[in-house]
Amino acid sequence: MSLQNPSAQPVRAPANHRQQLVDALRGFALLGILVVNIASFASSYYGVGVPDPMAQSVAERAALYVRSLLFETKFYLLFSFLFGYSFTLQMQSAERDGKPFVPRLLRRLVGLWVIGILHAVVLYHGDILTTYAVLGAVLLVLRRRGDVFLMRCAIGLVLTTSLVWAGVGYLLVLSGAPQDTRGAIAEAVSALAAYRGTPATVIAQHLRELSQVWVVIGLVQAPTALAMFFAGFIAGRRGLLAHVEAHRALFKRLLLWGAIVGVPGAVFYAWPSVRLNDSVREIYSLSLGLLTAPFLTAAYGAGMLLLFQTPRGHALANLLAPAGRMALSNYLLQSLVCAWIFLAYGLRLMGTVGPLATFAFAFAIFGAQLVLSRWWMGRFAYGPVEWLLRALTNLELPAMRRRERLPSPSRS
Repeated sequence: MSLQNPSAQPVRAPANHRQQLVDALRGFALLGILVVNIASFASSYYGVGVPDPMAQSVAERAALYVRSLLFETKFYLLFSFLFGYSFTLQMQSAERDGKPFVPRLLRRLVGLWVIGILHAVVLYHGDILTTYAVLGAVLLVLRRRGDVFLMRCAIGLVLTTSLVWAGVGYLLVLSGAPQDTRGAIAEAVSALAAYRGTPATVIAQHLRELSQVWVVIGLVQAPTALAMFFAGFIAGRRGLLAHVEAHRALFKRLLLWGAIVGVPGAVFYAWPSVRLNDSVREIYSLSLGLLTAPFLTAAYGAGMLLLFQTPRGHALANLLAPAGRMALSNYLLQSLVCAWIFLAYGLRLMGTVGPLATFAFAFAIFGAQLVLSRWWMGRFAYGPVEWLLRALTNLELPAMRRRERLPSPSRS
């Protein structure tokens, strides 16, 4: 597949076929994102570099390892790829409507940013929507650049991010500074008290943590997410998800080489999750994980697309697609439910369940979302938040109810 034509026109296919695979992949990504995000709701020790008191048994440690190995740093990349791919669909939609694309997208990004801020302050400090809004503006500026330029930018972003974290690890080795275990534990204990206190202490804790989270997002998630934006945008230009059968050989190669490169990197990345005694090893594992995670993400995406071509896979795609069609609503709903279960908004279960239980919670929540999404999309044209964002994007209220198809005239 040549990347030499910067002005290549997107390959067009029936919208329902094209959107079905995009939505199904997005639904699959929602599950992985939930498995990772729920860990932050369930434990104030998540990400602070010290062992979680609720994860001391062999089974709980194994669950930690599986989460790190298969889920962390992979699914937000898949979601980011699909954001870039959908960017091309937005461009085509504006072209069909005969309306300027840039003002529409800017309004959409502003709306996404506002929703993300509210989400971060009230429900989940690890919000990704505000980051997507900012990175979407970057993609908007670079949308006319050629595929080769965008792919070089994507590779450069991943390499640079990985090297930066390797450099941080090396500086820690040179400094010889001991890990501040007591400080990390005190921070986790303080956060636990705030999250289990009152809704006001939850919001105050979110505001305190946002100052730290922005650093992590800026040095970890944002560069790699932008890289996947670029990759998805290129794929959208080429219409890859609209013609999976035509690119079957490419997806098989992505599955093979993505696994060959991505699995060893994921194993190395996940190892510190069961041995939280060495901050330098943890940073080096993050560096390698950031470098190889896009390969495993590509394997996930390619594998699912190939699976969707089989009879059972087609049924799976039909199951996942409604959740993916209202992905923004489902993403926010996941945070709302988790906040009610674990924080002071409801049951206050943070710090009382281990990683195994969080897996059970995640799959139960996602299973309920599959049922709810199928029911909702059978009756309405958009998810509730998607409807709101679409209204802001187009500056008009779209019809919420799904239009019933008129029966075709009889040919007898």
